[in-house]
Amino acid sequence: MRRLALLIACVLPLSAVAAAAYSQSAPADNAASLRAAIAANTRTAANVARDRYRHPYETLSFFGVKPTDTVVEIWPGGGWYTEILAPYIAARGTYYAAGPEDELGGIRKRIASDPATYGRARIASFPASDDARRVPDNSVDAVLTFRNVHNWLGSEGGPDVAAEAFRQMYDMLKPGGTLGVEEHRLPEARDPAGEIKSGYLKVSTVRRLAEAAGFRFVGSSEVNANPKDKADWPNGVWTLPPTLTLKDKDRDRYLAIGESDRMTLRFVKPLKQ
Repeated sequence: MRRLALLIACVLPLSAVAAAAYSQSAPADNAASLRAAIAANTRTAANVARDRYRHPYETLSFFGVKPTDTVVEIWPGGGWYTEILAPYIAARGTYYAAGPEDELGGIRKRIASDPATYGRARIASFPASDDARRVPDNSVDAVLTFRNVHNWLGSEGGPDVAAEAFRQMYDMLKPGGTLGVEEHRLPEARDPAGEIKSGYLKVSTVRRLAEAAGFRFVGSSEVNANPKDKADWPNGVWTLPPTLTLKDKDRDRYLAIGESDRMTLRFVKPLKQ
């Protein structure tokens, strides 16, 4: 019995050391994997050029995305973040590109063109009806959406569309799962009439939508802030790059400002419903 007690006393500290070593090395390994995905030569040059505005390493680190996660990117557009997320979690996690069926053609084409990089990526409908191809409820570690909330609010049925979007994102997440939102930011003191049509939203507006769906606010990051952006441009946020709707008019001025000032918000689906 004394030998057994001594053995247990020896093993327990070793186990604790091993656990501590794992907890310290895993985040470092995740960081290296994320940096490798960002630096991969499979990314397009035009997308890489925007890293200085979009800060993918800092943004995804703030959201806590791990290579073992099941991640849903909502409305991935042309696939800017798909180029990073799909390879980052390909080996041990699952990546979903979720959007309207008629707007996912570009992502489907990208996946088909490079199966080695994107072959394990999945497509899902969002927003989804009960009979559509949807992400299963309570199955996802992180849902990410980049500059889409203003589109939902600006669509026909605006507030209802946005509320349903947040509800469906809530449903697909596991308890404890993360919702990461990046959006063009309108200063809180501005007239609310300046929202939506300008492409800019207040942080309070996004928080209200998320919290109404049941999310709990975790925190914000200034990683995508741009103090040069005054959010009062003639054609809204699209005056700035990358859209530059005024084309050559004051082009150098808007290029010098750079891309929009953006909120970066993290929410969690509570463990107890």
